[in-house]
Amino acid sequence: MDCFYAAIEVRDRPSLRGKPVGVGGARDRRGVLTTCNYEARAFGVRSAMPTFMALQRCPELIVLATRFDVYRREAAVVREILRRFTPLVEPLSLDEAYLDVTGHAGAPGPLAQVIRDLIFQKTKLTSSAGIGPNKLIAKIASRMRKPNGQLEVTAPEVPEFMKDLPVREIWGIGAKTEKRLEELGARTCSELQGFSRPDLVGFFGKFGSELFDLCRGIDNRPVEPDRPRKSLSTEETFPSDLETLEQCEQRLEELFEELMADLAQKETERCITKIFVKLKFADFTRTTAERAGLEPTLPAFRSLLSEAFARTGKKVRLIGLGVHFAETAPLEMQMPLFSDAPG
Repeated sequence: MDCFYAAIEVRDRPSLRGKPVGVGGARDRRGVLTTCNYEARAFGVRSAMPTFMALQRCPELIVLATRFDVYRREAAVVREILRRFTPLVEPLSLDEAYLDVTGHAGAPGPLAQVIRDLIFQKTKLTSSAGIGPNKLIAKIASRMRKPNGQLEVTAPEVPEFMKDLPVREIWGIGAKTEKRLEELGARTCSELQGFSRPDLVGFFGKFGSELFDLCRGIDNRPVEPDRPRKSLSTEETFPSDLETLEQCEQRLEELFEELMADLAQKETERCITKIFVKLKFADFTRTTAERAGLEPTLPAFRSLLSEAFARTGKKVRLIGLGVHFAETAPLEMQMPLFSDAPG
């Protein structure tokens, strides 16, 4: 979906059409934006930006509180449409999902257009789609056609498609890794392809082996349909490392809201056995703080964040938080084809 939360607010309040709108942290308290519309992005405003900074860049920005009950209702409508065409739907968040439509009789490009048209008819919201042989290609293609567009990349087209892409387009590459790759002379995927797998493992550890495949458009992650899962989490890699606990706490609030929204939509009847906070530091080391028997509340996650941060005091490049559920039997996984990504 295209800037889903902000698009819903503009749809429900026609007077906001054409104006810069952000959703998230309010003006009168510390907070961050969950998302913003394209009018706001023209001023350099973006998701996860502190509200005070967004207002400095765009003083006319209209900041609205989140309405997750409304967003969940609209997401359920969209999800019902997706499942008309395939049972293999992997929700990533309220506004993003992968679909495996390899079993559908229709060609994937026209099928994506039909789905997008139905979404607009039912919700009056636009969406974008990427069609490709795997998740990586589908998601990049979706981003390239936002808002309200679609792009199909066939398997034979993948090598050419990847060649000139900036390395930042690859999932898992944040500002720090991008800078390191630039220092190595790899600004594009074709330049990154010049390194051997052992070289990349030497530079980046296990992630280096993944980079060797990803820069070639190889991604073997399967689509995982809605199914009982062991855990549910959300995380964010930041453009600049966070240096203080206070900076981490500011980002935690947005991640907490996202996690609660996903829990309300996906796992309303599951028993939560444990909650956790994960930190990845600037040197790529990690730590996780977790507790059994705690309710998933913001104060509880703040306590775990404080515990994890205090272990090293290092700069933080990624924060993740989530919950573990009581064990259930896994279901079979399938391969992906579509991405409807947020924007």
